[in-house]
Amino acid sequence: MAYWLMKCEPTAYSIADLQRDKTTSWEGVRNYQARNFMRDTMKAGDMALFYHSNAEPSGVAGVMKIVKAGYPDHFAFKPDHKYFDARSTSEKPLWYMVDVAFVARFAETLPLQQIKEEPRLKGIMVAQKGSRLSVQPLSEDHFKVICELAGVRKLP
Repeated sequence: MAYWLMKCEPTAYSIADLQRDKTTSWEGVRNYQARNFMRDTMKAGDMALFYHSNAEPSGVAGVMKIVKAGYPDHFAFKPDHKYFDARSTSEKPLWYMVDVAFVARFAETLPLQQIKEEPRLKGIMVAQKGSRLSVQPLSEDHFKVICELAGVRKLP
């Protein structure tokens, strides 16, 4: 099993939305490195932290599970969709997405500032200066520390 941190602006889609919907596709990723993680590395059963970006505060809001490995982002093929990309076709897809399922919502968002100050999270990508990647690998230890700091001792 691998671990991930996945960012989304809560005004676009939040952990509360995922809790309501139970599952969703994680579409619209338009960064090659993040795409490669989703296309080549993520597997069903992997765990991910749901990170609210550009929020007050920005930070980890909950936990989700990858329930479907990478597959072509079909929104890239739809000319009237905001994620349309004329370079991407069903024959040669450029962009990929995964499906995720709700696991847990933190009582409060674990702020980025607290993540940066926690010695056990030294080296975590999200705390590194200039780190803007929307899909990031995460160590199992970092995943567990963040869940612990958020008061989640056992995941369902």
